[in-house]
Amino acid sequence: QVQLVESGGGLVQAGGSLKISCVASGSIFKINAMGWFRQAPGNKRELVADVTSDGSTNYADSVKGRFTISRDNAKNTVYLQMDSLGPEDTAVYYCYANVVPSHTVRSSQFWGRGTQVTVSS
Repeated sequence: QVQLVESGGGLVQAGGSLKISCVASGSIFKINAMGWFRQAPGNKRELVADVTSDGSTNYADSVKGRFTISRDNAKNTVYLQMDSLGPEDTAVYYCYANVVPSHTVRSSQFWGRGTQVTVSS
């Protein structure tokens, strides 16, 4: 079993910064990509950013230049540094990881429960 737990969400004023984290734990052999999606009320879940095991990153156009994704492979942790936040960034942020569990050869996608980020204007 693999668990993902996010932390670091909260309330921040527009123009401010916030860093959220996600730790993967459990029976893990290997983690491939890790990343973040977000979902605002009434909207579909959308990709924010992801990072491969070798550090290649990908960002949604709406966050390029403002958000930075990183990971610590030794800690099975992915981070999202969010700068220049605006009210449009308000959403629940969900962490995901593409994991090869121990004693298996197939990878599966696992999700965290989400962390709320609220940006006040």
